Amino acid sequence: MSNVAKTYTRIMIVLGIAVFLPQLRYWSNQDPVQYLSYFTLAILASVLQVGYHTDLGVVPINLLFVLITLRSLSPAETMALGAASALAQTWMSSKKSRSRIMDSLFAVSVMCIAIALADYASRGVFVVEGRREINDALRAILTGATFFVGISFPWATKEALETKVKMPVIWKNRYFWMLPFYVAGAVLAGIFDIARGEVGWQLPVLAVPVLFLLYRSYRIYMARLEDGRSHAEEMASLHLRTIEALALAIDAKDQTTHEHLERVQVYAMEVGKELGLNESDMEALRAASLLHDIGKLAVPEHIISKPGRLTPEEFEKMKIHPVVGAEILERVRFPYPVVPIVRAHHEKWDGSGYPDGRWGEDIPIGARILSAVDCLDALASDRQYRKAMPLDQAIGVVVQEAGRAFDPRVVEVLARRYVELERMAKARKIEPLKLSTDIKIEAGAAPAAGFEGSDKSPAAKAAAILDQPDFLSKIAAARHEAHALFELAQNLGSSLSLDETLSVLSVRLKRLVPYDSMAVYIRRENLLHPEFVSGDNFRLFSALEIPVGQGLSGWVAENSKPILNGNPSVEPGYLNDPSKFSTLRSALAVPLQGVNGVIGVLALYSSERDSFTKDHLRVLLVVSSKLSLAIENALRYRQAETSATTDFLTGLPNARSLFLHLDSEIARCKRSGEVVSLLVCDLDNFKQINDQYGHLEGNKALKVVATALRGNCREYDYVARMGGDEFVVVLPGLDAANAAQRAEHIRKMVLEEARLQTGLELSVSIGSATYPHGGADAEDLLSSADRVMYKVKAASPERLRSQKNWALWQQNTQGTQTIH
Repeated sequence: MSNVAKTYTRIMIVLGIAVFLPQLRYWSNQDPVQYLSYFTLAILASVLQVGYHTDLGVVPINLLFVLITLRSLSPAETMALGAASALAQTWMSSKKSRSRIMDSLFAVSVMCIAIALADYASRGVFVVEGRREINDALRAILTGATFFVGISFPWATKEALETKVKMPVIWKNRYFWMLPFYVAGAVLAGIFDIARGEVGWQLPVLAVPVLFLLYRSYRIYMARLEDGRSHAEEMASLHLRTIEALALAIDAKDQTTHEHLERVQVYAMEVGKELGLNESDMEALRAASLLHDIGKLAVPEHIISKPGRLTPEEFEKMKIHPVVGAEILERVRFPYPVVPIVRAHHEKWDGSGYPDGRWGEDIPIGARILSAVDCLDALASDRQYRKAMPLDQAIGVVVQEAGRAFDPRVVEVLARRYVELERMAKARKIEPLKLSTDIKIEAGAAPAAGFEGSDKSPAAKAAAILDQPDFLSKIAAARHEAHALFELAQNLGSSLSLDETLSVLSVRLKRLVPYDSMAVYIRRENLLHPEFVSGDNFRLFSALEIPVGQGLSGWVAENSKPILNGNPSVEPGYLNDPSKFSTLRSALAVPLQGVNGVIGVLALYSSERDSFTKDHLRVLLVVSSKLSLAIENALRYRQAETSATTDFLTGLPNARSLFLHLDSEIARCKRSGEVVSLLVCDLDNFKQINDQYGHLEGNKALKVVATALRGNCREYDYVARMGGDEFVVVLPGLDAANAAQRAEHIRKMVLEEARLQTGLELSVSIGSATYPHGGADAEDLLSSADRVMYKVKAASPERLRSQKNWALWQQNTQGTQTIH
């Protein structure tokens, strides 16, 4: 307490004594029992801290007895009662300290001064002719207000001197709200005085405790109701926080943007409000927006984190997550329909979604909202395989899908309010959850059960005692590395799909060697092509083509040596375009050695300088040998798969591919009612050309015909080699008349190009057939076209001419042989 405050306190104490002592001369007590009753109730109220509780504070009930005494007893009696109650209240509420006595004396003095001022005000004369009750009411109001000023001003002044805050500010903030209660207390005291005159003082006095007990019972009842409501709100809040924590964990596993949950929830809830969802559906939508992807816990991590398009098999696995999510949430037993929303959030408006193929209004409204919002968020967020779209472009994609994938009503709300909703989502942005997974804990030598496979020999025990932390850390690191490499080796050899193999590698390898970007380059002649890229700068590395011998990866491929902490910017084309500038600062690259030399390069990139260690290089060299074998096998499988469907000589699809394609086209035409035509092309007297000019010239002629056929067809037409000198052209959408015109055009163009490039006089016979009139399946259609082709061939002038020339050539050859 400051010196000024101490001086002020002493002055107020002296002033209070000066006010109280003269009043003792006028002490008169006509009814000691009445006074004792008032005195006892006032002291009990002060000791028990009884008061009227409000949101701003507590109004002491003992002040009511002071005001009652002030109306019916002498000022001396009122001051004695007020001083005693103030002393009891201050003594009970003050902390035990050296200033406790001074605070109590100050409270007693302030009470005496306030009573003296109120007594003076109560003697005021109000004259309203014929209206005594109005005069009494005005006197009571003035008395209560004066008593309030006499109490509040001294206390506010004392606090201002102690805290050095302006007294009006303290008085307004701490005391002004009590003024109505003091005035109301004075009015109640007047009513009490009137009742005392009518029925005696005993009944009103007894009524006060009864009324107080009723009030306390009511307060207890309301407090219990409030506690119950608070408990329910706390449990609901706890429920929601648990859901949010679980959703954050799921979102972290999915490796999506940290703003995903906030954006989806804000968008979904606002759209739901505008569409008029009831309270139950809104609560269900709130939970589903957080938990809709919980089923991804059942999807392998390398599929979820794959930096590229999923294969059909991977997508089949991904499609289980709505079903699994619904099964998980069924056990929670939400009081609102969360499960149907989670199960149906990948259904589409036109029925082409999954898992149940529901469509239109049959899809729950919450799922329809979540489906559109989730798509918008996915398009507007960064992914491993692409950068985020601008929000304007993303909403454009969603609008295009209205009526097909999404409910048009939901899309209309999103298109109208997406800018506002994005602003609301950013305003709610929370800090991303960061788990302490990269710290080192020094405490804790070993678990009570020891470590797996620990040596129990005395020498080992002694070594463990001498250097236990380092020894155990090395064992743990070695076991972790061995286990991780074993898992990686198993995964690399489990698939012949190159994309799947490298996708698994990117996920598993990051646990052993941390990196920001990974690229696997495959060597084709003298160029390194990026076969697989993941992480940061996905597009940058996907666009690189590195000549062998140039740049970091090109040097590794040429010299068959690794590079540790090289500079990524030396890769050809890396910094040519300023828009592709990257923050990557170091690289670790190793050659991939195949049976016949280097088949590629595995390169890891980091944003930190000298990020990679020799241990990282060692691990990568171990991995590279396994990876090289897996890549070679996958490339051979890819080549064999391609060869099985491609003609080696011409590069066109072979007969096997033709039948598959033709079956697919016929099935499509059956569904849509369209037509498809088929041309069978055969070179006339191709055997004579082989006999006369040799097979090399014959092969050259076949290549020229294949190129001419492909060049004179539409982009979506299908050209295949059936075998020998026979080719087939599939013309979707052409009827029989148009197919005949196309056949004649192709025949002329093929003959012209063949003459120009080979110098041979080639002729082509073409037969056509059209589905459905020419045949019901691929085999019938080919047979029909083949018959027509042979009729054309038999009637062809070129054929007759070539047959005549062939006979003359044979005669000349025989004559020559006879001469010899």
